[in-house]
Amino acid sequence: MTIPLLYYPLSSQNHRVQRFDVLGDEYPMQYTLDNLSSGTEMDEIIWASYRQIFNEQQIITAHRHVDLESQLRNSQITIKDFIRGLLLSDSFRRLIYDTNSNYRCVELCIQRVLGRPVYNNKEKLAWSIILATKGLQGFVDALLDSEEYDEYFGYNCVPYQRHRILPQRTKGELPFARMARYDKNHLKQLYRTGQLRKFGQGMADDSAGTYQKSLVFASIFSLAVLFITLILALSPK
Repeated sequence: MTIPLLYYPLSSQNHRVQRFDVLGDEYPMQYTLDNLSSGTEMDEIIWASYRQIFNEQQIITAHRHVDLESQLRNSQITIKDFIRGLLLSDSFRRLIYDTNSNYRCVELCIQRVLGRPVYNNKEKLAWSIILATKGLQGFVDALLDSEEYDEYFGYNCVPYQRHRILPQRTKGELPFARMARYDKNHLKQLYRTGQLRKFGQGMADDSAGTYQKSLVFASIFSLAVLFITLILALSPK
């Protein structure tokens, strides 16, 4: 017998207030199948879905699901079904479900699926019980079939972080996604644990190499500035 979702008070009100302002460049772009006019827009929708569920640091070729992409392009499934497939994929299970506690997994999934942080620890506990009793599939189904998801995203909209810009605040909320900061040792650890994989030419993850190159250029620039500063300091007045 599974335990139903426990009641929890909504201590944070910002995400529940109806928005009256006009959307602008400060708000996240909404990717939807409504009024889709070109194949390029479908590519953007697929990319946005991967970015929302896996975040920038986890988007590599090995985590693509060409079968789901094909079904979405042929209108055999909706964006909601595509998101469900990504959440139940082996990649998501290894990267999020297997490597985090139930509380952390709930926190990440609510951020990426419902587009907001958890309201409080009671909400985190309630969803953790669903995850523990129903497993990952039951938890994902409960999130995607919730009234909140249907209200904000429905069947044809990619989830996004909601209400990042709040009235009467000088700064909005930081994005949930964080750019990866891989050094050489950490990259080796990711390959050793199987979180990153190589499948031949063009299939390796290049995010770490790009960051390492930027570190080299930054170090050279810093040394050059230091050298010029020493020369100016030691030069006769």
